[in-house]
Amino acid sequence: MADLKSRLKTQGYIILPSILSPTALSSLRSACLTARHLAESGQWPHLRTLPKQFPPWSSTPDEGIWGIQHLLHPDMPSSSLFAASYFNDTIIHTVTQLLDCEEEDLNMELYNLLIRPTRDFELRWHRDDIGPDATAEEEERRLKEPSWHAQWNLALYDDDSLTVVPGSHRRPRTVEERKADAYEKEMPGQLVVRLKAGDVVFYDNNILHRGVYDSGKERATLHGSMGHTGGGKARARNVLQNGVGGWAGNCRFDGLEKGMIERAEGMRRRLEEMGRVEGGETRFSQVD
Repeated sequence: MADLKSRLKTQGYIILPSILSPTALSSLRSACLTARHLAESGQWPHLRTLPKQFPPWSSTPDEGIWGIQHLLHPDMPSSSLFAASYFNDTIIHTVTQLLDCEEEDLNMELYNLLIRPTRDFELRWHRDDIGPDATAEEEERRLKEPSWHAQWNLALYDDDSLTVVPGSHRRPRTVEERKADAYEKEMPGQLVVRLKAGDVVFYDNNILHRGVYDSGKERATLHGSMGHTGGGKARARNVLQNGVGGWAGNCRFDGLEKGMIERAEGMRRRLEEMGRVEGGETRFSQVD
């Protein structure tokens, strides 16, 4: 795993195969079915609702949903099971390598569930924290800023929903990319990321990417991010816009193994400290 950081820097994504045991995979699938039932029946308000791509989202499933937010929330059934998959050794060790840091530098961020949408749904081509109207000069400046987090998709079923343009996280968009339709189906150089159940892909969130979600294909993909305490205001905006700060202090990790409890409590505490330091008005990175 020594070359993970260089591989991510070069191509913008890396895939680690089969990080879950068959037992863990089965248990997480069952937990996700429960979460989906709560969301679709209006008993869980933290949703990603159609047809909106970015937060804030509606708290009701009337128009359909494509994701479920806040798997670590203390009111989420099986939150301890989700927490065990978030704070597990493989994830932690990978993130510390990608961020070139120690475990004590990490803070808890986001853990959500991406599901089979109520109807077919596509995301436009985008970078997560750089808007589509950014000039080439602005993109170049922003893309040179250090990354203070790692982001991943952990597939519980085979998943080919994510499409990326490898290397695009290191440069401004080309003229052709800027002129392309927002939902262009054949962007030059694009690659469909194909995951088997239990695989995880880590990717730079400012790689040019999109999602294509098939309502006829089962999907339960755990979408997480983990941050470095040095991220400051820029990272705080990206995390706190998702509402985590409102409930993180009530998390209970006593269902985890002892060593993992200490890890989780430390990362949660550092998130709360970031929230206090970076408090104030919430601004959203993008609006559609």
